[in-house]
Amino acid sequence: MAISVEIEKNFGTFRLNVAFDGGNEIIGLLGASGCGKSMTLRCIAGIEKPDRGKIIINGATLFDSERRINLSPQERRTGLLFQSYALFPNMTVYQNIQAGARREKDRVRRARLTDDFIDQFGLRGLVHHYPHQLSGGQQQRTALARIFVSSPDILLLDEPFSALDSHLRFSLEQEVGEIIRAFGKPVLLVSHDQGEVYRLSEKIAVIHNGAIETFGKKEDVFLNPRTKNAALLTGFRNISPADRIADGRIFARDWGLTLTVPESSPAGNLIAFRAGDLLPGSGENDFRARVVGEIENPLSYLIRVIPERESGPRTILWEIGKEDWRKIRSETVMLRLPAERIALLTERGDSDSLPARRITKRKREKNRYEEN
Repeated sequence: MAISVEIEKNFGTFRLNVAFDGGNEIIGLLGASGCGKSMTLRCIAGIEKPDRGKIIINGATLFDSERRINLSPQERRTGLLFQSYALFPNMTVYQNIQAGARREKDRVRRARLTDDFIDQFGLRGLVHHYPHQLSGGQQQRTALARIFVSSPDILLLDEPFSALDSHLRFSLEQEVGEIIRAFGKPVLLVSHDQGEVYRLSEKIAVIHNGAIETFGKKEDVFLNPRTKNAALLTGFRNISPADRIADGRIFARDWGLTLTVPESSPAGNLIAFRAGDLLPGSGENDFRARVVGEIENPLSYLIRVIPERESGPRTILWEIGKEDWRKIRSETVMLRLPAERIALLTERGDSDSLPARRITKRKREKNRYEEN
């Protein structure tokens, strides 16, 4: 594996405990603010020191608590792009990028490398500008050029588009996407934006309360998020406690609905689906519902409905295109839910999941050694 991370660090009431492996690919770390995703990057970069564990990049051990290895940030050859870009305010664009080539001792080659990346990132007309004279997108490109000129072994992107205006985010996301896909080495992308992570990543790790709850190919994670938190982060708007009946059927308690699910569905005590997965009309898993509210979006309506045979307060969210809703708008509607759109979840990750189990086993073995 090009990257192997297995670390634990305690911060008082918060405990970071993550473990994952990856190749020369883009891995998205998806989670809410404060979940530990940025701290994971800081541990890999050497800014924070884990309490225990290992960090290995392309066969080189950056950190190993048992072997007492802890390379400095300068020795790790990691390229970390901060949210603020962290450009030197008293340096020009040229000087900022050249600072990234500090490992190259030959002055002529260092200047040539700097010029090459200035051209590659489209900054030739800005070489004499200072950071305060640049737009957010220009600052980002300068910061990336400074990272790439240092020939990093891994690229760490911490919320790379959070400081940009909304109208710049998409175009810059495309530019950065092309750059990191051509990098050919491990890339870790931290974000709380499900769309951003899906568009840019090949694999996704969902982090919650300092631990990885779900990890896999992005298509698999979005189809089967496995836990309630991962489902919320990947766009599931309808979640209900559920009881398995028999013959591939599930009873959703909040909505009073008995639904058919694929027989290969994993075990779970929650049932979930996206608002856009409901379809108008009769068919598999159909039910009649009362419309109790409408929320207008630019291109669609989010309709709040309650199944007719359910008198409780729990509503179901249904998303439908504006023109389609205008054609069928009514006080009651017939809806259907294809079984393959249903996900079964657990409330949270298994307490004996891979990240926790690997670290705990290491601690037990160490404790036994010290006791003996």
